[in-house]
Amino acid sequence: MTRKIVAIGGGDNGYIKSDGTKSAYETGAMDQEIIRLTGKEHPNYLLIAHSQPYERQESYFAVMKAIYADMYGCPCRTLYSPQLSEPETVKEMIDWADIIFEGGGDTMTMIRLWRETGFDAVLRQAWEDGKVMCGVSAGGNCWFEECSTDSLRIQTGNYDLPLTSCDCLGFMPGMFVPHCDEAGRQESVKDLLKGTGKFALQMSNCTALEIVDDAWRLITTDASGHGIEAYGLKTRWVNDEYCVEQLDRSAEWKPLPQLLAK
Repeated sequence: MTRKIVAIGGGDNGYIKSDGTKSAYETGAMDQEIIRLTGKEHPNYLLIAHSQPYERQESYFAVMKAIYADMYGCPCRTLYSPQLSEPETVKEMIDWADIIFEGGGDTMTMIRLWRETGFDAVLRQAWEDGKVMCGVSAGGNCWFEECSTDSLRIQTGNYDLPLTSCDCLGFMPGMFVPHCDEAGRQESVKDLLKGTGKFALQMSNCTALEIVDDAWRLITTDASGHGIEAYGLKTRWVNDEYCVEQLDRSAEWKPLPQLLAK
């Protein structure tokens, strides 16, 4: 089966802001490509918003349903975190899904929940079965060996804390870094990588890394709302020098082993 991942670095999804206005919809190209990858016109979309507290998962689903159901005509369901203790429910929903999408939030808590319930193994099997595994921010982090995360900031409410690293599902090697255009994130990743011999794949807002079997490419959209042109980076330390490589933004497919080489 073809293995498919779309890891989105960030971008607004049309949610309703605290002042009652609607945010921009910046991830349209990513959502359309996720649908295309299924090979179906109206694939089944499953949201697993487990990086969000349970009490927020319903509202997150409403936002994503407005995209996938209302805009693109996809049947939509969500698997709430308490349902992970119900194996039959989990199996039925995963079997039904063509797309499995994790939203943004607290990566550490999400990964811990998945390991405690065995859902990590369920997700790996779904990936091996050819379902489109995708998501934004924490939902991009989770498919890689590790990620940079602001989970400790979220958990404590102290947004002066540095980013930390978090072990993830390991479908792909390397560290995934979302929102890398935001202040301080690249500097934190530079520190996290030093002395590890590892590399990071850093995605700005409005950029996604698409991986299909042994090929990859970037998907980018208008990031002017963030004051940037969307981009992706590969960064690592080589002989005590920090190397920053700008990733090709063309639509051409490139060989994955080259991207993942240390």
